Amino acid sequence: MPDAKILIVDDHEDTLYALESALAPLGYLLGRATSGDEALKQVLRGQVGLLLLDVRMPGVSGLEVVRYMRRVEQTQHIPVVLLTGFGPDHELTSAAFGLGVADLVMKPIDPWALRTKVRYLYDAHRRHLALEQEIRELRALVKGQADAVESVPRGALPHPDARVPVQRTPEAHDGELEQDLT
Repeated sequence: MPDAKILIVDDHEDTLYALESALAPLGYLLGRATSGDEALKQVLRGQVGLLLLDVRMPGVSGLEVVRYMRRVEQTQHIPVVLLTGFGPDHELTSAAFGLGVADLVMKPIDPWALRTKVRYLYDAHRRHLALEQEIRELRALVKGQADAVESVPRGALPHPDARVPVQRTPEAHDGELEQDLT
């Protein structure tokens, strides 16, 4: 997933700009959405490697976006960082971590801390996807080898002794011995 983007979702343009500015030094491809609906559409289209998602937005909330993502196989493992400007809330924290959210960050956001979290989560997700791809390839290879062995008729396999070198006959040894004595 080399061109996966970090999708930043917030209904305030100034927050989107601030988050993009904070993450720009990382060099990752960034995308933006201003609503939960728009975020879901982009996530379902694919190529999203991390989601920074405001909790409270008009229409579809950040938690509703995460609930939907966790029910869809292709999006259930995308890391999500929820952003909130309403201070600590025990119910929100419980709901967010219950849905498998990677982190819940309070606004205003420290750019250095955000970059560190984003780099770690994004890179870990990419490594996870690469390992899944490698596992699929190895399974296909093993299955292909198993299918090849099953397609060979039972009697067609060489006898284990076929690899043993041919033994010399006693007559051949006698002729060599006579030549060596002369």
